[in-house]
Amino acid sequence: MTGGSEGSEAERSDHVGSAGSRPEAPGESEQSDHVDSEGSPPAVRGEAEHSDHVDSEGSPPAVRGELWHGRFAGGPAEALQQLNDSLPFDQRMFREDVNGSRAHVTMLANVGILTDGERDDILAALDTVEAEIAEGRFEWKASDEDIHTAVERRATELTPAAGKMHTGRSRNDQVATDVRLWTRSAIDEISDLVRRFQGTILSAAESVGDAHLPGYTHLQQAQPVALAHHLLAHGWMLQRDMDRLADARRRTNVSVLGAGALAGSSLPLDPFQTAEYLEFPSVFDNSLDGVADRDFVADTLYALAMIGVHLSRIGEELILWASTEFGFVELDDAFSTGSSMMPQKKNPDIAELARGKGGRLIGNLTGFLASVKGLPLTYNKDMQEDKEPLFDAVDTVRLTLLALDGMVSTLTFRTDRMAEAASSPYAAATDLAEFLVAKGMPFRDAHAVVGEHVRNALEGKGSLSELVAGDERLGAEAAALLEPGVSFTRRTTHGAGGPVAVAAQLERFRSAIA
Repeated sequence: MTGGSEGSEAERSDHVGSAGSRPEAPGESEQSDHVDSEGSPPAVRGEAEHSDHVDSEGSPPAVRGELWHGRFAGGPAEALQQLNDSLPFDQRMFREDVNGSRAHVTMLANVGILTDGERDDILAALDTVEAEIAEGRFEWKASDEDIHTAVERRATELTPAAGKMHTGRSRNDQVATDVRLWTRSAIDEISDLVRRFQGTILSAAESVGDAHLPGYTHLQQAQPVALAHHLLAHGWMLQRDMDRLADARRRTNVSVLGAGALAGSSLPLDPFQTAEYLEFPSVFDNSLDGVADRDFVADTLYALAMIGVHLSRIGEELILWASTEFGFVELDDAFSTGSSMMPQKKNPDIAELARGKGGRLIGNLTGFLASVKGLPLTYNKDMQEDKEPLFDAVDTVRLTLLALDGMVSTLTFRTDRMAEAASSPYAAATDLAEFLVAKGMPFRDAHAVVGEHVRNALEGKGSLSELVAGDERLGAEAAALLEPGVSFTRRTTHGAGGPVAVAAQLERFRSAIA
């Protein structure tokens, strides 16, 4: 990021075009802004099994490209059409939709429903459709309700054989398959970015040596710890995120193609063939559950929300550390912003946005759960509400990870300020109590002894060092523990914040992220 006006916001992935234009699908803006010859957006519609209208001119539904022709005599109300739109956002799944169709068509040929020639013609048409969308040459039509309709309509224009490609398939199992394929790829991408950020944290921890700073509880100085120890704490949080992503991926990685609208098919379909083609290791066991299951979306949204919470916590600490009051870090110019009025300002906008977007990610999760909590089996149009929160959550986490990674990798750590802040003798109060415990005193008694000395020092009855040295139960040996830099070296237990324990922890972390 570069400097800008104070409070300016980062680029978002949910832009819409000028008045009257179709909203762009995040990540596919170069493909999604087509309008018709009159400058109006194409009317696009939803994804479920719907009714079948004819147009106002009496043209048969097949001409319009609708998949649910035959049931209705009139066209849909404009309000329904607008509400029903899913193409503006589900078109980003075009590769997944095309690939799912490849798998289905290949299977249809293998079981004898399509001839080899029909299969080859359809596969060639699908290749063309994918290339046209990817290159921005695809002509969207008013009848394209969703990405599934658009792909099939264009494939049928290229070869009549494509009229058979929906045989034995419903958009219910089709969209569920598309979302699973898209989510699986998104999880892999986010996992790579999390791992990259962990590597950045590891590099920072390795670079700071034995630098130490105050540890905090209740945002009050507590005990000194190694700076590397503090950084690695965030690395371990991200490691748990990796576990959650892997678990969500496992539940996502199930093929539901072949479940049909809800009850399977009387045709000799082979769901195991399509699963193998799409590299799904397992296949649905119940067709009703197959088309109704969106648990994997909730699992993924939860994993992404937890990443957002952890990135928010990192952001909050960087905000504090970059403040004049702390002064623990200096921000690189490329990852901070300025003020339109105050020349001296250098603002941690990336960290603030990371903190703010945590709430957005939590909202995506809770909103989705509220949408599906009362749905009867099987498919209901409410399920169309799975994609926008999912897409937004992935886009948000992707951008936040990239930005924070850059911010952390360019930080300058003010280890002198950290050491100075950690030099208070009061930070070693626990060491004094443990000194007495080592001599046989019960900890509660030791706590009271040291607490009294702290109170007396704060009341001006002498420095803590003087009071400790003058107490025969403590003496000069204990007073030496109050010297700057001594206390943190004494944290030697497993996972502790002292240099010896942190060195061992660094080895464990390297192994964990290798």
